[in-house]
Amino acid sequence: MKTAEYDFPLPEELIALRPAEERDASRLFVLGKDGDSHALFSDLPRFLSPGDLVVINNTKVFPARIFGRKTSGKRLDMILIREKSPGEWEIMSKGRYTGRVEVCGIAARITDGSTAVFDSSADLRAHLWEEGLMPLPPYIRREPDALDRERYQTVYASIEGSIAAPTAGLHFTPRLLHGLSERNVAVRTVTLHVGTGTFRPVRAENLEDHQMDSEYFEIDPSLLEEINDVKSQGRRVVAVGTTTTRCLEAFASGRFQTLSHNGILRATTDIFIHEGYAPRIVDSLITNFHLPHSTPLMLTAAFSGRERLLSAYRTAISMGYRFFSYGDAMLVL
Repeated sequence: MKTAEYDFPLPEELIALRPAEERDASRLFVLGKDGDSHALFSDLPRFLSPGDLVVINNTKVFPARIFGRKTSGKRLDMILIREKSPGEWEIMSKGRYTGRVEVCGIAARITDGSTAVFDSSADLRAHLWEEGLMPLPPYIRREPDALDRERYQTVYASIEGSIAAPTAGLHFTPRLLHGLSERNVAVRTVTLHVGTGTFRPVRAENLEDHQMDSEYFEIDPSLLEEINDVKSQGRRVVAVGTTTTRCLEAFASGRFQTLSHNGILRATTDIFIHEGYAPRIVDSLITNFHLPHSTPLMLTAAFSGRERLLSAYRTAISMGYRFFSYGDAMLVL
């Protein structure tokens, strides 16, 4: 399939630059089996049934965007992606700078434009929470502020490691989670740290030629037993977000590399889910509206079909839905 088939025109004013005033006040486009409907995200429980299982990604975004100082005195805008080994970080920076740099008062050397080795990393993470900025996507054309520390983070974020939010989860509130519990809908967690693999655009002409970057995930085997019970009773597994979906489907399809398995499976996956993939675990998907040519858009099409999804996007655009990370949500049943 051609990557160009996942394109659509989007008026710039529909790109959400700020979150909704209340998380669950975002709009919800319901792509149902018997037709489409429109609601608020706070209405989510009424679209689920007792016995359904909702799975969320509890990863936590850290303030990975930081400004370093080159030996010339010029500023270097950089994002710390992940710590490969103690003191050694994979980074992204503007201009592919190589050389000495000072970050948060800590000396470092950038060896090849994409790796920074810090002389002392003992306090680096603490400094990031003091001086770093939330790594908002580039289409949010403004500088991050104090509100983003709260709102570019799910209310259930607990395990630090992501450089982008699992944005479908941004709509949840404690009140909504309580409402799911009252409806006898179970909520369980996995962890997938969002890295470059999730948001890097597909540049290959054909989808089959795209290679995802690996991302780290954790899953408790007891969850898999619960999933089997739910599905055996004819209930649904509802994944909150494309990252949760990739975690579950990576395990089910065997598309992962084990790092350790001490009661909790810790692994990496480069699974690329797109139309033609038959989901093995996930029955329904809660997601946001995604960028053209993006892997999350292609993953959503695996559940809805590409033509149906792009038709829904055209409807959403005509109705003024808000797009991308801080935008509105979609439920694919």
